[in-house]
Amino acid sequence: MFDKLTQKITDAFRFVSGKSVITEKNIDDAVEAIKLALLEADVNLRVVRRFVNSTIEEAKGEKVLRSVDPGQQFVKIVHDKLVSFLGDTGGPGGSSQDLHLKGPDTLSVILMLGLQGAGKTATSTKLALRLKKEGRKPLLVACDLIRPAAVEQLSVLGKQIDVPVYKEEGASDPVKVYRGSFEWAKRNLIDTLIIDTTGRLQIDEPMMEELSRLKEASKPDELLLVADAMTGQSAVDIAKTFDEKIGLTGVILTKFDSDTRGGAALSLKTITGKPLKFVAVGEKPEDFEPFYPDRFAGRILGMGDVVSLVEKAQEIIDQKEALVLRKKMENETFTLEDWLEQLRSVKKMGSLQSMINLIPGMAGQVSEEDIDKAELKTQEAILSSMTRKERANHIMIGPSRRARIARGSGTSVAEVARLLKKFDKMKTMMKKMSKMGKNAPQLMQSGGWSPR
Repeated sequence: MFDKLTQKITDAFRFVSGKSVITEKNIDDAVEAIKLALLEADVNLRVVRRFVNSTIEEAKGEKVLRSVDPGQQFVKIVHDKLVSFLGDTGGPGGSSQDLHLKGPDTLSVILMLGLQGAGKTATSTKLALRLKKEGRKPLLVACDLIRPAAVEQLSVLGKQIDVPVYKEEGASDPVKVYRGSFEWAKRNLIDTLIIDTTGRLQIDEPMMEELSRLKEASKPDELLLVADAMTGQSAVDIAKTFDEKIGLTGVILTKFDSDTRGGAALSLKTITGKPLKFVAVGEKPEDFEPFYPDRFAGRILGMGDVVSLVEKAQEIIDQKEALVLRKKMENETFTLEDWLEQLRSVKKMGSLQSMINLIPGMAGQVSEEDIDKAELKTQEAILSSMTRKERANHIMIGPSRRARIARGSGTSVAEVARLLKKFDKMKTMMKKMSKMGKNAPQLMQSGGWSPR
């Protein structure tokens, strides 16, 4: 995400980086390059003008011109402006994404809005999973009674994440379905209703009338618009119309991992006044992130987002397991079974490209094509073809076993032998590192041990 925008803005900084003094011409040249980058990213013209004017006004002040390191100060100004335009509310970490829900003893209602095709049903499921992980008890309510198979889709997705789905066979009135779900929720100690509503290919009066009735009946705590980030300015226009006719408390952008321009995210808060609360960054239920303006501003400027990377790792890697792994490295008892577990853990964190983009200075510098994903798949296939006993004690893997593993993994005996040789080298490296001090295993655990 933001790859092209990141590249163009970091290129613009060449006009001011390394300068002992920044002149007004330096600033004008840099801001002009940033303006073109924003326009190419499909940022709203009015937003671009505001951004450019406020940046120039602040950058040409005496504070910057007399700075010890004016280049870095200019980058900070641009960063702060991006945070402001992305939706900073002044809270810790620029967090504007928090949902305003009631306590667990009182039922909260979230109304999901959006046009057909934006991914509203899947996003409702992702939000339910997130709230479940936070300790709430959500119920998905099937009120999209127009789109064929919408109710069935929600049922299937709800089952995948183990969240109940309330539906009524043959129902035609979403308000009646909501009222039924409300009574069911009270009986079953549910604390959050997430209502999946009807969408259309375009905004029309029948849809708005139905949503207004549903809003009046449910009195939702949150009205969240689900919009497709790939539609750029159209997503902003849709949000503005929904807010005027129904009222919104926030927006969720889907297909955010595919949006390399970022115009919708940068324009939403300024044009609609509504915060971007979450972004969907993949198709899996777990591919759902809170939107932190300061973190995403850092990504746009190529500064990375180490905090998000650590949070992803903490969700996947159990702290007790990490300590056990560290001990194994120190005691030289790390096995092929442990290696396989680590490969699978990395896969759960998402695409390799998304993780690279979170590392400071790496966004736009390394593409997914540069990563030998085929090699990682081959390693996993070979390890999976081994028995548990073989992974626990690789010394027992002789010629006949290597031939069997090669057949089972669709590889060659030479590739199996090469993997075992790499593993032996890795264990030797771990032994040397463990003697260097207690911090060495932590360095290896962070990723340096993975053989290539």
